[in-house]
Amino acid sequence: MAPLTRAVLDSAAAAALKLVVVCRGGPVNVNLEVATARGIPVCFTPARNATATAEYTVGLLLAAMRRLAHGHAELGRGTWRGDYYAYDEAGSELEGKTVGLIGFGAVGSRVARVLSAFGAGVLVADPYVDPTQVEAVGGRVVELRDLLPRADAVSLHARLTPETRHILDRAAIAKLPRGAVLVNGARGGLLDYEALCDALDSGHLRAAALDVYDPEPPPPGSRLFSTPNLTLSPHIAGASRETAERAAAMAAEEVGRWLDGEPLRFVANQAALG
Repeated sequence: MAPLTRAVLDSAAAAALKLVVVCRGGPVNVNLEVATARGIPVCFTPARNATATAEYTVGLLLAAMRRLAHGHAELGRGTWRGDYYAYDEAGSELEGKTVGLIGFGAVGSRVARVLSAFGAGVLVADPYVDPTQVEAVGGRVVELRDLLPRADAVSLHARLTPETRHILDRAAIAKLPRGAVLVNGARGGLLDYEALCDALDSGHLRAAALDVYDPEPPPPGSRLFSTPNLTLSPHIAGASRETAERAAAMAAEEVGRWLDGEPLRFVANQAALG
């Protein structure tokens, strides 16, 4: 997590620095411009937390659809919500539902496989994906405008870029069917949270579950803490013991390749290699 800024990389302590390896999915804490100018390759550990994040995302979806967190919280306060058995209050099953995935990378593809095993239909909106990869897990590629009105639930898996910021804005959320469920375990900037809260308050969305925010952490007094039918967790989807072990192993292997004079696998700044 430590920031390798211009000041750090230009310091006397870094004069002999030859290689940086970051145990993260992207080297967001490294000043790549300075590292490249100094000829220092910066490596990272892509997809090291993909399995953890995918499993957690399915957990968020189940929690939102079946009110796991709310049932726990109410029982902890001494309230037995027997009315959750009532038809109007009961949750929904995944089997037979259509789940829309926005993005189909290392995490989204794993989520799709799990959803297919649950018996859910999977629609994918990703302009960069090979349709055959989606079809291999029982899904189908569609345009985002076609995915939204057909999805009983939507899960975000896109990278955050200027193109994808607020890809689910107020207009997009309005296109979801009434009673849909929304999950975001990817990046906070993908979702307009004011629009999300409004949709939950109005009942247009039945429930939502979030692990990421914009900004992080949400400020005190945020609407997210008082909006109904919203399950929250503190950006821990990728936090598993296996993630840490996997990242350490990938980083060690990259250092080993550098020491042995072998080509590096995951370099963020190829220009630094000369």
